Amino acid sequence: MKILILNGPNLNFLGIREKGIYGTEDYEFLISLLTEKAEKEGHELEIYQSNYEGGLIDKIQEAYHNGTEGIVINPGAFTHYSYALRDALASIEIPKVEVHISNVHKREEFRHLSVTAPVCTGQVVGLGLKGYALAMDFLTGK
Repeated sequence: MKILILNGPNLNFLGIREKGIYGTEDYEFLISLLTEKAEKEGHELEIYQSNYEGGLIDKIQEAYHNGTEGIVINPGAFTHYSYALRDALASIEIPKVEVHISNVHKREEFRHLSVTAPVCTGQVVGLGLKGYALAMDFLTGK
């Protein structure tokens, strides 16, 4: 299966920012974890991170054309207000799982609303970096 992993703003700062919330493992660890899982299970994986909304939207639109079969997305802060990202996700019929490392429902009030979740197939929150692997398992039917 061809899977696209999308990470929004500040996720490249894993292991640096707010370690009590996001953990001590860095972004390279996340990439290694997911790449190893994909290789072991025989899946093709593309991982992309951007601090810019347009970069994520471009990747979603590319996914429509390049045979991507599933998307795992952590929109970061864009989760709560990016209608442009929401519309891009809604425009394609590829299965999509939204992931959040922390439990956004136990955090600040503004984090409780996701404008992107309603156009995703499912959502994984609060399970740390393992949430990405669980989202991949869902997409691959494992």
